[in-house]
Amino acid sequence: MQARMKNPVLVLPETLQALLAVSNSIKDRGLSENTMDLVHLRVSQINGCSVCTDMGFRKLQKDGETMERIVGVSAWREMPYFSDAERAALALGEAVTRLADRPDAVTDEIWNETARHYDEKALSALIVAIAIDNVWNRLNSTVRQQAGASWN
Repeated sequence: MQARMKNPVLVLPETLQALLAVSNSIKDRGLSENTMDLVHLRVSQINGCSVCTDMGFRKLQKDGETMERIVGVSAWREMPYFSDAERAALALGEAVTRLADRPDAVTDEIWNETARHYDEKALSALIVAIAIDNVWNRLNSTVRQQAGASWN
């Protein structure tokens, strides 16, 4: 399979800068980079984004994450490898990504459990991270950007 066109952020470089600025704005807000990376991987799996799934897997691996947790993120509910806080973040990531799947996608139960583990700044960072992950997934999937391929 070939990409349909250049990645849109290469056609509109100011968009790339804006997305990178948003991503930079949520760093060091009380949410660990590792948790954000786990959520990024799960969101990308749900959306079928080969580029982000591949990048997420490689980043987690490079940062020393265990193979059990990397592989297990796709079945995190059944795996013993995740903390309660990580499970809450993963549940929120799935719910936000699947907004159209049910009327009340982000249930009070999911929200309350996530808010129990993260303060307002960290929770805000998590929500923005999930939104940005979904933006990247949609950009890449729409133009069929391929894992391992250059962006041109």
